[in-house]
Amino acid sequence: MTIDRARELDAADPLASYRDRFALPAETIYLDGNSLGCLPKDTPARIAEVVGEEWGRDLIGSWNTADWIVMPQRIGGKIAPLIGAAPHEVIACDSVSVNLFKLIAAALKMQPGRKTVLSEPGNFPTDLYMIEGLEKQGLATRRLAERDRIMEALDEDVALLLLTHTHYKTGAVFDMAELTRAAHDKGALVLWDLSHSVGAMPVDLNGCEADFAVGCGYKYLNGGPGAPAFAYVAERHHASLAQPLTGWMGHARPFEFLDDYAPAPGTDRLLCGTPPILALAALEVGVDLIAEIGVERLFTKSQALSEFFRECLSERGIALELVSPHDPDRRGSHLSFRHENAYALSQALIARGVVGDFRDPDILRLGFAPAYLRFEDMAEAARTLADILETGEWKRPEYSERSAVT
Repeated sequence: MTIDRARELDAADPLASYRDRFALPAETIYLDGNSLGCLPKDTPARIAEVVGEEWGRDLIGSWNTADWIVMPQRIGGKIAPLIGAAPHEVIACDSVSVNLFKLIAAALKMQPGRKTVLSEPGNFPTDLYMIEGLEKQGLATRRLAERDRIMEALDEDVALLLLTHTHYKTGAVFDMAELTRAAHDKGALVLWDLSHSVGAMPVDLNGCEADFAVGCGYKYLNGGPGAPAFAYVAERHHASLAQPLTGWMGHARPFEFLDDYAPAPGTDRLLCGTPPILALAALEVGVDLIAEIGVERLFTKSQALSEFFRECLSERGIALELVSPHDPDRRGSHLSFRHENAYALSQALIARGVVGDFRDPDILRLGFAPAYLRFEDMAEAARTLADILETGEWKRPEYSERSAVT
């Protein structure tokens, strides 16, 4: 009955045709698009075009003839509607970690007399490490508060509130508008990490009056491993934005080759070194595809997929501890379950062609990328998980051997 119901849902799915726009390995149910998105079928041809024609034939002239020089701005402008921003407020560049460093440092410089950066324990490590690095330089003071105590931790010492909108481990979503407003009431600025939100769920940075944001390009935007990230700065901060990595591409007139630095206008000053053209070209394909599908439709389907997966588990009598919010409106596009042998369980699933991932110390994390997943995939993944648990297949010694990447 479950598989019949899944096929009915797939037949009625308005996004079903987009599955064919991705290169999906046969016999694989990919539930790790929240970590690395699948390859869009148009990406290899686009990369071949950039390599063979723009680089191979036109060489350095492609900075002008193929508009390589404005790719960061062009792709940032395409990401902007996905996060509720204006095109000139977003730029595609560097990595999430590097962009965090830039924007934390810039925010602190804009807040004379304040050094405290407030976040939560268990935030994604790179977010916390970047605060710690600035603290070791004497530029910041790190303060951590549990998510239900953040409001009371906000005081007149806080320069910046740095939070991840959708938690990387649990999928829990912060109320962006409420927390941004609370921080502003205390005179603090706010920086949102959108890495597990962009391309998967609606985000309205300008509607919430956010100050800054970062996000990555290789999860739900399907830009490929290590794809460039993006940075957002609200227009009202453009004139006062002073980023610390004053590289030549962030100069107002980089091709005058002046000895002294003068910042480019707006988010252009967030550029640093030469843009990675091949990586940006791949990212642009993914961004275009997600924009074509539409974030609202994607989120509606991801909620339906995750709820159907839970229904399938329930029908099979599987009662794993769900650490994600039960309400689909309060979580992103993944579900996380606690199991004392979660790593072995995840490896047993991968061996059966159901690819999720593990997060220390005991979390099995399954992502529901709605652009290419089917309801039938949910039914089959639940069946496989139930079988592995019932047979104890996960206890095989090889499934407990840790790989370098988990």
